[in-house]
Amino acid sequence: MRIKVLPLSAHKLLVYLLLAFGLFSSVSSQAQIQIGSDLSAFDYSKPKDYEIGGIKVEGVKYLDQNVLIMLSGLSVGQNIKIPGDPITDAIRKLWDQGLFEDVAIYASEVVGNRIFLEIHLKERPRVSRFSFEGLRKGEADDIRSKINLTRGDVATDHLIVRTRDIIKDHFAEKGFLDTEVHIEQIPDETRENYVDMLIKVDKNNKVKIGEILVEGNSDLSDDQVLAAMKETKMKGVLDPLNPLGPMVVNTSWELLNLRPLSAIGQIKNYFTENFRPRIFKSSKFIQENFKNDKQAIIEKYNAKGYRDASIISDSVYRLADNSLGLKLKINEGERYYFRSIDWVGNTKYDSEFLSTVLGVEPGDVYNKELLSTNLSYNPNGLDVSSLYMDDGYLFFMAEPVEVLVENDSIDLEIRIREGKQARISKVTIKGNTKTNDHVVIRELRTLPGQLFSRADIIRTTRELAQLRYFNPETIVPDVQPNQADGTVDISYTVEETSADQIELTGGWGYGRIIGTLGLSFNNFSLRNVFKKDAWRPIPSGDGQKLSIRLQTYGKGYLSYSLSFTEPWLGGRKPTSLTVSYYHSLYSNGLPKSDTNRATFKIDGFTLGIGKRLRWPDDFFTLYQAANLMRYDLKNYSQIFSVGTGTGFFNVFSYNVVFGRNSISQPIFPRSGSDVSLSLELTPPYSAFSGKDYSSLDENEKFKWVEYHKWKLNTSLYVETLPKLVLATRLKFGFLGYYNKDIGVTPFQRFYLGGDGLSGYNNLDGREIIAMRGYGNETITPFYYKDRNIGGNIYSKYTLELRYPLSLNPSATIYALTFLEAGNSWLGFDNFNPFDVKRSAGAGIRVFLPMFGILGLDWGYGFDDIPGIPNANGSQFHFSINQSLD
Repeated sequence: MRIKVLPLSAHKLLVYLLLAFGLFSSVSSQAQIQIGSDLSAFDYSKPKDYEIGGIKVEGVKYLDQNVLIMLSGLSVGQNIKIPGDPITDAIRKLWDQGLFEDVAIYASEVVGNRIFLEIHLKERPRVSRFSFEGLRKGEADDIRSKINLTRGDVATDHLIVRTRDIIKDHFAEKGFLDTEVHIEQIPDETRENYVDMLIKVDKNNKVKIGEILVEGNSDLSDDQVLAAMKETKMKGVLDPLNPLGPMVVNTSWELLNLRPLSAIGQIKNYFTENFRPRIFKSSKFIQENFKNDKQAIIEKYNAKGYRDASIISDSVYRLADNSLGLKLKINEGERYYFRSIDWVGNTKYDSEFLSTVLGVEPGDVYNKELLSTNLSYNPNGLDVSSLYMDDGYLFFMAEPVEVLVENDSIDLEIRIREGKQARISKVTIKGNTKTNDHVVIRELRTLPGQLFSRADIIRTTRELAQLRYFNPETIVPDVQPNQADGTVDISYTVEETSADQIELTGGWGYGRIIGTLGLSFNNFSLRNVFKKDAWRPIPSGDGQKLSIRLQTYGKGYLSYSLSFTEPWLGGRKPTSLTVSYYHSLYSNGLPKSDTNRATFKIDGFTLGIGKRLRWPDDFFTLYQAANLMRYDLKNYSQIFSVGTGTGFFNVFSYNVVFGRNSISQPIFPRSGSDVSLSLELTPPYSAFSGKDYSSLDENEKFKWVEYHKWKLNTSLYVETLPKLVLATRLKFGFLGYYNKDIGVTPFQRFYLGGDGLSGYNNLDGREIIAMRGYGNETITPFYYKDRNIGGNIYSKYTLELRYPLSLNPSATIYALTFLEAGNSWLGFDNFNPFDVKRSAGAGIRVFLPMFGILGLDWGYGFDDIPGIPNANGSQFHFSINQSLD
């Protein structure tokens, strides 16, 4: 017995009767129940009980029939009333799956009180392909990875809505709040019930924030409130005289009046309060960022004593130019003060000492941020938690409780739970697929059996970053405490990056095209050189460094060098051994058989030992080296005017460098300092030779070169705002002599200016110092007369602001602006540290693991150079693995 489908339009009365019995409640009009061909067989006013004798599913091709029957809630042997709720519920359950365009249930046969049902389904089409219209390839690729559509997905309403929402949310995060998405389903003529989805995207114009209005604020200015909002910024035209933001005109005078002992801290506070680097932030509106920024405003008020500050209301509206307007209404509340601070539960340290570390005294303005920082974690100094956690008290807790709030005063009780000291049980390393375990383990400051120390974990993270084998942004220590037995397991997860570098350049310098090929293997393994399987492409993993460099411009110049460093000599202590050799040959290009051939050969050898010190602290290092250099000149007087231009000059020197390096990471340091004081000296041959040097010619006078050379380099890094780093540097050098009859050696002098590139022009051991905004070496005494005179004193000062554009280890990029000043002199009689050449400019740095740091700077030199008209002014500087600062 099979019943035909009744047209809905022809049987409105029947439909009304069915609705009266609840058969079509909450079900689409496309879903119909068709039972019996002979309507008289069923009395709709008197539902009848049936037993389901069988169930079939028709119309499906890709779905499991048994699963569909189970989803319907019907089963063979089930007793149901027809008409009744079980059939209606079955249709609703199948419809709710979102997989079908039509759902219908038929009675195929009735035998006595047994009824046999057929569920007829029409599946929704499936996705065959999908494509985008209105997007660039890169945008489409980004969207494709987010919507996660695959061939065969059912084109449900949910899938369509979800795809549309993901695309709109994606572009909303980029400021395109008015993005329109239309999805067309085009039948696939090659496959039945498949469709091609054409996703049309119209981003429309980016919607920016046109204005932010603040009401109710009195203690904080509008600019200070807006500065607290790190991500939600207004669009606007930047002041051309002050492109980084609305800083007040008298900024420099305010900084000059800072108290000396806290100048860095005050500079940081000043920038935090008044400086909004809008150049780095777009004015797009993102709801989640807006929510976080509102909380940041409250936290800023809390830090100024306004404990009850709140944002009463906020609204978002459209302006006439279609940009967004934001309005915030603030209730500042009253300013509170700490009246008393009591400590409870402390046994290891007395209350007076803890209060000193806390740095909050009765009568101070209530500062929730300072209280939390000095209790939990102060990156710039000591805090209460570090006292305990650096001594093994991993389970330490400090809970500040406001026990009484009266008028504008707060009585605070800090409840301490010291717990027991925890010892390290296991330490593991994960992710070092290339670097051998022992190279990583020897840098660890956290070893099994030691007391837990938070400072040691932070230091270990820094040391692993300093290796430059791993991505410093992803070195994450995982601390797993076990309070039951008082132990802790620590796991360090690292991500290998390419440490090797190649330098392949061709550049124009000194009137010639100079080619350079350099290879630097920074994670080399000497012990595996003779193992065939280790050459992938070179033996690596032991942390040694091998460098090879070749430079030439043809037959007139050839230079090559070789250097090897073992950072852990013997493998037990961090004592490094460095061995290097270099050779250079300069000539006028004539063949060797020509009597007019002029040559200048240099051979040098260095043996150095470096050591990490424990005193004054373990950031200090000591490096000592013995250097041997030999100059061999032949007919070279017209180019390098020392003596007759023919002869041998020898340099044997001892070099010692005392330094301290605490920077957070090598590529883009955000904190710390790097200070070094070096001395290089030769034996004072003239003191015991017995010769009268006032009467000797230069060939004899400089046969054994003597000098003492002092250098001071300092760098300080402060993160003034998130990711915005202030770098300050000072460099000073002095080249002295032992015997006034000899004077300052013509070798080893200082040459200041330009990009600091060395190589071809470094024929006399000269030290070239970069100074942006000026031509190469032009800030050198009498350079316009003789380019080989040089200076024996120089000083240089740099102030630089840096901001990262990408911290990806495969391509670290940061932009910078700078102010520089410096000069060089010949003789102390001419030395004046305040007589400097000044410059300013901007630049960019790109770190590529294979090539190192690439730099491009534009600088403007403000001061003229006597005798060299074009030495200053607008200058561009390019560098590869060279310091431009």
